[in-house]
Amino acid sequence: MLSRIARVREQERLYHEHCFEENRLFQKGSWLEEPTEIVLQYAEEVTKAAEASGSGPLYFLDLGSGVGRNSIPLADMLKNSEGGQVVCVDLLEKALDQLSEYSEAYQVADYIKAEQADISDYPIPARQYNYIVAASSLEHVRSEELLDRVLSRMREGTAAGGINCIVMHTSIAEYEARTGEKRETFFEVTMDPDAALAKLRQCYAGWEELHAKMEPQELEINRGDTPVILKATSLTYVVQRPGNKTG
Repeated sequence: MLSRIARVREQERLYHEHCFEENRLFQKGSWLEEPTEIVLQYAEEVTKAAEASGSGPLYFLDLGSGVGRNSIPLADMLKNSEGGQVVCVDLLEKALDQLSEYSEAYQVADYIKAEQADISDYPIPARQYNYIVAASSLEHVRSEELLDRVLSRMREGTAAGGINCIVMHTSIAEYEARTGEKRETFFEVTMDPDAALAKLRQCYAGWEELHAKMEPQELEINRGDTPVILKATSLTYVVQRPGNKTG
């Protein structure tokens, strides 16, 4: 019998690969229609600060990049500023294959570097990145213990004045759309939102908190042929490392 993590990973692989096959990047009416607004908002803060200081190329890290919903617009920012690179990490080979296709189509391939890896174990060089994004990916780390390690690596991998932008689903539950019956939740980490926020604040103690917000979310997805209602609390958390903002 498969372990719980193996079952979750298989269900999430099937779900995401189906979404990537059925929907093109930035296709209207899909969850790939547009990038996450707050991700771009704080990327602009980073790029403007770099341009004002003349600090040169910027380095962004997108943990759980998928097909490039955020990575492609981030790379476009770099193309239109002082240059640099977006390192895109994802577990799914099919996602990264499509990321490569989209980066060529949107003429940002020179600013994209794709790496296939489980973010639970992904090493982040110290003080390497001016901006680190983890949008709807930390809930897919294999355990809370590994989540602590990922957050620590994100913290240590951020340059002086750099920003980390986290969007994390918490209190996740899945229900049969037809009957309302609760079913197995196919996410690895399903923390209480207050506990998750406390964890983030503890990890980033000493950093400037730029944004912290919780809001309920409910959407319908398909698990195979079964319509499912996904309920969660979305936690958005943005912090900046102290120091010279030139990175």
